Amino acid sequence: MESIYILIPIAIVLVCVAVAIFLWAVKSEQFEDLERQGHNILFDEDTDQQAKAKQASHKPKQEDSRES
Repeated sequence: MESIYILIPIAIVLVCVAVAIFLWAVKSEQFEDLERQGHNILFDEDTDQQAKAKQASHKPKQEDSRES
């Protein structure tokens, strides 16, 4: 029975913390555009990787100047 006196205040504190985190997320507009990140993954242009691949494929081949 004495453990109830400890567990109820702990549960109340945890609920208050969870509500505070949820309200912070709503206030900072975390839930405004839920689909954008999913679309960004599908339609993201990897310009840095494409540019590196293009440079790598256009490098002139260096022929060995040594004769066998």
